[in-house]
Amino acid sequence: MTAQTPPAAARPVVAGIVTALVGFSSSFAVVLTGLTAVGATAGQAASGLLALCVAMGGACIVLSLRYRMPITAAWSTPGAALLAATGTIEGGWPAAVGAFLLVGGLVIVTGLWPQLGSLIARIPPSRAQAMLAGVLLPLCLAPVTGLVLNPWGVVPVVLTWLVFARFAPRWAVPLAFVAATVVVVGGLIAEGASVDPTLLLPHLELTAPILTPGAVVGIALPLYIVTMASQNVPGVAIMRSFGYRVPWRPAMVITGIGTALAAPAGGHAVNLAAISAALAAGPDAGPDTARRWTAGVSTGVSYLVLGAAASVFAALVVLAPEGVIPAVAGLALFAAFGSAVQQAIDDPGERIPAVVTFLVAASGVAMLGVSAAFWALVAGLVVRLVLHAGRR
Repeated sequence: MTAQTPPAAARPVVAGIVTALVGFSSSFAVVLTGLTAVGATAGQAASGLLALCVAMGGACIVLSLRYRMPITAAWSTPGAALLAATGTIEGGWPAAVGAFLLVGGLVIVTGLWPQLGSLIARIPPSRAQAMLAGVLLPLCLAPVTGLVLNPWGVVPVVLTWLVFARFAPRWAVPLAFVAATVVVVGGLIAEGASVDPTLLLPHLELTAPILTPGAVVGIALPLYIVTMASQNVPGVAIMRSFGYRVPWRPAMVITGIGTALAAPAGGHAVNLAAISAALAAGPDAGPDTARRWTAGVSTGVSYLVLGAAASVFAALVVLAPEGVIPAVAGLALFAAFGSAVQQAIDDPGERIPAVVTFLVAASGVAMLGVSAAFWALVAGLVVRLVLHAGRR
């Protein structure tokens, strides 16, 4: 054992802490951006961040303890990006909360009724990934536009990300956020500004949900599809690659309940972790695969601790200079965008429908009060039906 390697008994615990830190710091800015875009105030967005942390932490602890596997939950980062691209809808924030609650119900039904899961599985992966890529494109451009809007604030963030993307990829985005924090704090000190301490205290703001047609079609259905296709299904596959068979039905029911409970407080979606799942389930969590379940518990506890600081992170976003936080969010989505583009055009027979889906989603054009994400799926389906009509 080297001086840098923790004792075998501690490795799962350390892996869980790392999983939570990387998962939180690399994408919380995307979550706050998405919640704010669909109408949340700064306080409601901070409440949503706290609610998600509590729901994720609870899901990690319950699933890992019950099934003795390092099962980790996460918020839907692609779903948050979808919200950022959708913007406000008819009914405002209460309607968005209603959509979040409906997503939780759909995930629960997916666990209890296998036919719904089979129906979602029939959606061509290229279509769902093309929609996601189109949604992510404007957000991924933020680091580029930020360099023009505010070079003094954004350049340190981008340079930090680039250096650590080369030498420590896992920490590239978290450390880019650290650089953004330095920029924010430095700006506050230079201006002599002060922050009301009460704004930094954790709190929940409950919103009575309502449902509107635009919320159901424009937020709930695309959010459900993106969460299932980009988080839950890959999350199961990643766990399987490490020798763990995730209990699908309980996992869907528990994460669905977590989503439903977090929704009134502003949480958009809780699901199985995908990319970060490998941190808790892989070799870094220790050589004994039978003991890695403690990494899942450690992840859950760490999320609860991070949730207590949700208002602090939300305040940093509010106080940040122009372009800085969008740049961090865009950098956090580069890998997801690249993966979505690759999967969207991987099948030559589905390439044209996927391109149409991508372009409609990237356009951001909303019609009849319904977001571009929904119309992207419709357009891709129509093009596919026309191109494949009469073929076997």
